[in-house]
Amino acid sequence: MTSGSFPEIRPRRLRRTPAMRRLVAETRIDAAQLILPLFVRDDIVEPLPLQSMPGVVQHTFDSLRAAVVEAAEVGLGGVMLFGVPADDVKDAAGTAATDPDGVLNAATRVVAAEVGDALVVQTDLCLDEFTDHGHCGVLAPDGSVDNDATLVRYRDMAVEQARAGSQLLGLSGMMDGQVAAVRAALDADGFQDVALLAYAAKYASAFYGPFREAVGSTLRGDRKTYQLDPANRREGLREAVLDVEEGADIVMVKPAMSYLDLLADVSATVPVPVWAYQVSGEYAMIEAAGANGWIDRDRAVLESVLGIRRAGAEAVLTYWATELARTLKGL
Repeated sequence: MTSGSFPEIRPRRLRRTPAMRRLVAETRIDAAQLILPLFVRDDIVEPLPLQSMPGVVQHTFDSLRAAVVEAAEVGLGGVMLFGVPADDVKDAAGTAATDPDGVLNAATRVVAAEVGDALVVQTDLCLDEFTDHGHCGVLAPDGSVDNDATLVRYRDMAVEQARAGSQLLGLSGMMDGQVAAVRAALDADGFQDVALLAYAAKYASAFYGPFREAVGSTLRGDRKTYQLDPANRREGLREAVLDVEEGADIVMVKPAMSYLDLLADVSATVPVPVWAYQVSGEYAMIEAAGANGWIDRDRAVLESVLGIRRAGAEAVLTYWATELARTLKGL
């Protein structure tokens, strides 16, 4: 509406000062809504920087302790642990994943003992780091991923991770029925209180590239027969609904940046918390552009996570979690 040639309604009133903008902000980020993914490797003596992810390392057990203590001190919601076994222990069935003394289970015990009362200790439940072929499951004789044989391995992995002290298992393999299978195994072994995070809508994305360096991936081929087609929106929502029906406590969309529409769909539909994973490629692009002076790196980091929250994610897995928490607290 206007009075003469001047507007009566002036939305800019609510943008005039930093204090006003802060007061009327619709979306906020709290440190407790951030989860830090961490990689731990058992055949190194000092942290190993990742070339494709500046600022991220493969941790030793000692540096892992320091990282999770810092995460707890700045008030993060949790940490998600990924194990990076030595190549000589990888095999077709990923047996190192169910070794109680394997890198991920051993690291989980360390982290649970160190900060298990201060934040949620979470573990990635997938075979890709542990198989010599790099797939997320067991292979059939024809080279395809055998869904049901993989579920047997996931059940065993779940129990070992729960025994090690994981409080939340991140089911990232995208096998049909994985939530129901793992829930049944945990309940049968007395781990009814261990929560399940279903990577419900995980897409076969080009943005995972740097992650494969982080976990020492030996993948041959691709994962298009079990991860979602980037062209499909309704299918992602269907997967999320199915996972909730199978008993998922939380569902996740991965990646975040290119799937904000699906994230909003899932958030509006399911009755459980919805999270998103800001993946390695999203991190690497902003870091590279910032290093070249093409964008304001710090503002882009904050804006990218705000966008994920605004689309409906109640928590975000991001490699900037600790940095963002410090920024939010003015540290």
